[in-house]
Amino acid sequence: MKDSALNPQRRLALQGAAAAASWLALPSGFCAAPVQAQAQAQPRATLKVGPKREIRSLSAASREAKDGMLIEVDAGDYLGDVALWSQNGITLKAVGGRVVLRAAGMSMQNKGIFVTTGRDISIEGFDFFGAVVPDQNGAGIRLEAGSLKLRDCSFKDNENGVLTSNDNSVRLEVENCEFGTIVRHQGKNHNIYVGAIAYFRAEGCYFHHGQAGHLLKSRAAINHIFYNRLTDEIGGQSSYELEFPNGGQCLVVGNVIAQSATSENPHMISFGAEGYTWPRQELHLINNTVVDGRPSGGIFLRVSPAQGAAQVKVRLFNNLWVGNPKLPEQADWQQGGNLAVDYDVFVQANRDNYLLKPGAKVRGKAVDPGEVDGLSLRPVAQFLAPRGTLKLTAPASHPGAFQFP
Repeated sequence: MKDSALNPQRRLALQGAAAAASWLALPSGFCAAPVQAQAQAQPRATLKVGPKREIRSLSAASREAKDGMLIEVDAGDYLGDVALWSQNGITLKAVGGRVVLRAAGMSMQNKGIFVTTGRDISIEGFDFFGAVVPDQNGAGIRLEAGSLKLRDCSFKDNENGVLTSNDNSVRLEVENCEFGTIVRHQGKNHNIYVGAIAYFRAEGCYFHHGQAGHLLKSRAAINHIFYNRLTDEIGGQSSYELEFPNGGQCLVVGNVIAQSATSENPHMISFGAEGYTWPRQELHLINNTVVDGRPSGGIFLRVSPAQGAAQVKVRLFNNLWVGNPKLPEQADWQQGGNLAVDYDVFVQANRDNYLLKPGAKVRGKAVDPGEVDGLSLRPVAQFLAPRGTLKLTAPASHPGAFQFP
């Protein structure tokens, strides 16, 4: 059967598997393009933006930019400088320091500071502050169509950090980004809210201080959540730390996930709470450090029952459950190498340092976490504060999110 003859959901699942293969199999920075093709690549047209440039604002740059351009933006504060990016293949890059975008009461299309609709857009080195709109759903970035990759960006004091549409052809990747201090609006706002899109990846990111909403909420068909820190911390009042309300294929590997004493929802991770809508319903929790900070005790994981013909797979391997270990286990869950531990196995848990002590007895007790579609789920990196990742130099052998020092 030709791929074109497949139904859209099946085709989406296969495309997602291919994306998973490329992400898990290739080392960071690897380029699969042939050497000859690289040599023939033409220099990119560059647009320079800054207070002392001919083009002084991002809004002006968005009207001048053409497909494939590199847009270099001088460091500094840009007030009320909102923009719509509809071009394909563009890169926005901060030069000489951080580019700080302060909404200052302005928004693009009553949606956010940036609205993106183009394919293969990349943004690096930008900080987004204060997105507030009349419907209380403003975002630092609103991803409406196409695909977007964010690297080394931060989002603070917005109603949502990043918010996407429900277009199932959209793709979103966030690397080494920070999502914090959300404006509180009755639980409708989240540090990042990913709609029913094709693919979402978060790597090396720091999510913190939710306010009634979730630190990370995703309805995507495929979710790769690798080596992040999702911690509500002192003063945080998040609901779930991590939610996949419509299921999907979710690989959650090497994360620190912690609720605070003031987190509003006792559940930390939720899967399928609003009904399963994708062809594959799989939750793989691998090598995570999951910390319950609620005085009355929380619940680490909530998995909703399968509905109709839906089949739900849950795999839990090499996780450290910290605090009051409440885990409503199911007979059909696949498990191995998970340990309930106290705070004293960590270097300085009271300061959110969950590195294992050199003499911790849990060291060396990880088991083989298995694979998905022929791809190993053994971690190859770990979270590096304040945001980023550190590549492992030896095979992962300890449970939890950290392998060394």
